[in-house]
Amino acid sequence: MNCEECGKRPATLHLTKIINGEKTEYHICEHCAKEKGDVISGFNNFSIHNLLSGLLNFDPMGKGNGQSSSSAQTTAQAKQLRCETCGLTYAQFSKSGRFGCSDCYQYFGERLDPLFRRIHGNTNHIGKVPERTGGQIKLRKELEQLKTALQKHVSTEEFEKAAEIRDRIRALEQRIAQS
Repeated sequence: MNCEECGKRPATLHLTKIINGEKTEYHICEHCAKEKGDVISGFNNFSIHNLLSGLLNFDPMGKGNGQSSSSAQTTAQAKQLRCETCGLTYAQFSKSGRFGCSDCYQYFGERLDPLFRRIHGNTNHIGKVPERTGGQIKLRKELEQLKTALQKHVSTEEFEKAAEIRDRIRALEQRIAQS
């Protein structure tokens, strides 16, 4: 399928808009999407940054719109956070949805964890790993799973199983150290 804007390149961005039960689809190429910038025509000035900005303003304590004075104070303190490298404030970040530099994540990280949990359900990547680059990553993931299983067996006093897992952990740690 070709791009609906230029008609030259294959469409790689597919958007579906449903209003009052009426479905409209848009298919555009990456080049035309970049030309349009953050806003895609026909979507009432919807931008990904506005979506992220809306998510950043959610109440991590689950209190809804009626904030107590302490949660309002916490929100005010978060807005005062500032990246020491580029000077971007958390308030500016929440409006734009963009970091100013690579260090912003460290300065705003504490406030981002609840957001990531809300969007992704977790703060650690648990998806697939490419075969050619995933050898070391897979070993570390397996090691993490074994350590969790070890803790489980120790807490339930299944010491023989725990000893087996401990030995597997040691062997795996040696493999990781050698590679």
